[in-house]
Amino acid sequence: MKKIVIHKPGDYSVLKIEEFADPVPADNEVLIKVHFIGVNYADIVVRWGLYKSAKDFVGWPITPGFEISGTVEKTGSKITKFKPGDRVFAVTRFGGYTTHLCVTEDLVFPLPKNLTLEQAAGFPAVYLTAYHALFQNIVVPPQAKILIHSAGGGVGSALVQLAKWKGCEVTGIVGSSHKVEFVKSSGADFVIDKSSQNLWREAEKISPAGFDIIADANGAETLKKSYDHLASSGKLLVYGFHTMMPKQGGKVDWIKLIRMYLKTPRFNPLDMTSDNKSVIAFNLSYLFDKKELFTLATHHLISLIESGNIKGPSTTLFDFVRVGEAHKALESGKTTGKIILSLN
Repeated sequence: MKKIVIHKPGDYSVLKIEEFADPVPADNEVLIKVHFIGVNYADIVVRWGLYKSAKDFVGWPITPGFEISGTVEKTGSKITKFKPGDRVFAVTRFGGYTTHLCVTEDLVFPLPKNLTLEQAAGFPAVYLTAYHALFQNIVVPPQAKILIHSAGGGVGSALVQLAKWKGCEVTGIVGSSHKVEFVKSSGADFVIDKSSQNLWREAEKISPAGFDIIADANGAETLKKSYDHLASSGKLLVYGFHTMMPKQGGKVDWIKLIRMYLKTPRFNPLDMTSDNKSVIAFNLSYLFDKKELFTLATHHLISLIESGNIKGPSTTLFDFVRVGEAHKALESGKTTGKIILSLN
């Protein structure tokens, strides 16, 4: 087998393809021959050495990757749900950038009838993030007004679809004009292009009283204004800090990182109580000890996909050996939907 290994933090050059013996599944594991791998911004942060859960659970060296799809090659002695040849997708806490992967049975799922294997590799991480944000952290009120930053990305476009399925009025924010039509096609009622429009002036026109929910993975650049634009009893959902990171070059800009860290707002519970607003933050990689949440969410998402209520991710393919180019493309902020590594 081959897998991509990072031995130390750095730019694209630290992504090394190395040979290993094929893994053998334990009694409760499924060995999957990987066809496609989902690429997430978290993988880039892992490469920089800044992803806390990567340090907590793995350390160096590390193989990034949270999601894969492929075919079952072997099963452990206690496996009853899968057999060799089954087409599946799986969730993993790191280790996904590989040609073969052993995964415990509870984190392996049959390929939904409305998804290709390519789409399935980009399905779990972003849709589980969006689902957990909206439905396992808060109660979404009827006809809620929701503002979604980075609506053209993987999580953003998943949030748009799930919010529309729930009956929300959705406003998506994009940073480039070429993403506007993509976000509209995902179901957004309004799209604000902050490259040509004043973000908060347009937001106030759309919802003068504020938004019931704002989903923000930007960090210091927008968090304070997002909080300010919540309606009474509004919820600010935080699941990332992308604007603290570089947009090109593959290396960490430490001066910018420190500056943006110092600019990150601190929310006082006393003020939040008086404002009648909430801030909810989470990182999906810390939830693997609560697999029942993953299982519940994934099965519900599969039912929504198979019923046509939501659609699979839009994908852009890179060959496995072009992993550095895939990271560069994602860092650029110019992509829409999901980037996928292909082993076909």
